[in-house]
Amino acid sequence: MDLLRSLPIGLYLEQPISWLHTLDARVKLGWLLSFLLTPIAASPEWRLSLVGWLFLLTLLSLLPFRVWQRQLGLILLFSLLLFIVTMFAPDGITVSKQPRLPNNELVVQSTSLPANATPPLSESTPSEQPSPNSLSEIEEPVQLPQPTGYRYVLFHKGAIRITRRSLELAIRLSTLTFVLIYSTNLFLMTTAPEEITAGIDNLMQPLRRFNIPVTEIVLTLTLSLRFIPLVLEEVQNLVRSVRTRAINWKKLGFRGSMQVWTMIAERLIDNLLVRAEQIASAMQVRGFTSPNQHRVQWHQSRLRLRDWFAIVGIGVFWSARWLVGS
Repeated sequence: MDLLRSLPIGLYLEQPISWLHTLDARVKLGWLLSFLLTPIAASPEWRLSLVGWLFLLTLLSLLPFRVWQRQLGLILLFSLLLFIVTMFAPDGITVSKQPRLPNNELVVQSTSLPANATPPLSESTPSEQPSPNSLSEIEEPVQLPQPTGYRYVLFHKGAIRITRRSLELAIRLSTLTFVLIYSTNLFLMTTAPEEITAGIDNLMQPLRRFNIPVTEIVLTLTLSLRFIPLVLEEVQNLVRSVRTRAINWKKLGFRGSMQVWTMIAERLIDNLLVRAEQIASAMQVRGFTSPNQHRVQWHQSRLRLRDWFAIVGIGVFWSARWLVGS
């Protein structure tokens, strides 16, 4: 199992270079924030259209099919499972409830009185007192015909019940999950870590006036992006070491299996801490004392004609969100 090739989540694709690679990182960051923010308080149609736009953008980018087919398939499968589970789950509105007071207080009071007690006097005559049967007949709801074709319960058969609210919640949760994961992965796949850090550094320049450590934040982000392949490599090595030992999981049982996986998780954390210490030692050897004293020019950001067209596209995208997706 090669995680770095079969499932390259969050890794930069150096070759082949598509037109998405040539866009400025700041413009792509604006598009990423647009995809993440426009689903908020949007209609289900707009949420579903975002999934289609991401899929169309992947096809138009001319990226190799072998690169994104597995990622797209796994994310679609996970989102579909969320959709099915949420759609068949109770929506919380049709929960049965019990009133605090009884529906017919007169009947309850008459049945709770002793046999020799007299009922309470009222201004009306005995002939005008309503009987329990007449009260129950009055309180029965009248079944009126539905004037329109609207139905809150879309499907109900046995224990399976699908309502409009459960369907809307299923669409909201599944589309948000897909857009969040896949749009971020597509951004990291077509943008180098140095370009991301340079773009964020350029956008956060006004925060320096408030004594915010922008350089330290950018450096931490760069190291985090560089650390993702190391994490996948350590996981891959541990999985291979477990497979080569041919452990009989059936004989171990549940408790023994949990002990083995706990040891593997501890070993993974130890290896990652060792890698982090090695990176820190390498930076100290090269004279990296602080970001301000050891300034590194990550990437030269420059807006081109295609970037300006993409910026105009962001404005059109947000206009369509307010006009169509509300």
